[in-house]
Amino acid sequence: MFEIAPSILSADFTRLGDEIEAVRAGGATVLHVDVMDGQFVPNITIGLPVVRSIRKVTDMTIDTHLMIENPGQYAAKFAEAGANMVSVHVEADRHLNRTLASIREAGAKAGVAINPATPLVALEESLPFADFILLMSVNPGFGGQKFISTSVSKLRRLRRMIDDGGFAARIEIDGGIDDNNINTIVESGAEIIVAGSAVFGDGEPEAAVRNLLAKGSVFV
Repeated sequence: MFEIAPSILSADFTRLGDEIEAVRAGGATVLHVDVMDGQFVPNITIGLPVVRSIRKVTDMTIDTHLMIENPGQYAAKFAEAGANMVSVHVEADRHLNRTLASIREAGAKAGVAINPATPLVALEESLPFADFILLMSVNPGFGGQKFISTSVSKLRRLRRMIDDGGFAARIEIDGGIDDNNINTIVESGAEIIVAGSAVFGDGEPEAAVRNLLAKGSVFV
């Protein structure tokens, strides 16, 4: 089974409550929230107040992706604000295991995000402590980017790495996923599929989520 996690980065923020309800009605169970600081990535988005507000209007799983420097300073705060899942980048955190522990202590699932050019070996020591791995299939910072084709091979290797090691971490993937490639992504081992433009791009997010669920189920 896999889940669709619409990324609100591509949503209409003037109608955010309605957009959230639409994707929930379409069958989405996870809501992906991208937090960027303009330092780790060249963009600035949203923070704790928005997560608190979202928590008030939905019971969906809130998945917060921290694309920030010094994530250990803020990770637990996002869990306390209502996020059910919080991921931090292996490239940004000098004390990754401590940060993962702090997220768990705050009551959320702890995840490790990894950029396209970062080798999977960087995950070896943190896999036993991660509830999920967020594999980036575009360079983080902006929505609407094209899927990096080599991410399929990387996804399959990550799937083997987790299965062979007997780890419990789920695999999430984010970047450039649409109804043309989602079946390959699911077949290759991803369990949580982040989609932004593919969900909100045409103004019909409920139908878009239903379509992605249907297309992703072809090989399941």
